Amino acid sequence: MAKRLSNDSPIGDILKQIIQVNKLEKGLNQISVADAWKNLMGNGVNNYTKDVILKGSTLYVELTSAVLREELTYGKSKIISMINEELGSEIVKDVVLR
Repeated sequence: MAKRLSNDSPIGDILKQIIQVNKLEKGLNQISVADAWKNLMGNGVNNYTKDVILKGSTLYVELTSAVLREELTYGKSKIISMINEELGSEIVKDVVLR
């Protein structure tokens, strides 16, 4: 059972406890990574992005352009570091472009 916080606890602490107790980290990370991809890649890449899925620590990105997929393959390590920097934690360890 989770410990009870006092009435004058900061709202951030209460939200963190709710997320931990209900095991919502994976879902929130999925949404955060998808948003980070959209923010960092811009409209040019987003027009060709079909789907962004986080499974474990691997980010799967489905693209509709083979040329863009080949270009992004060269910058995988930079993409990983940019997304992790945007999120403020080491969530993504690998990127698979399909």
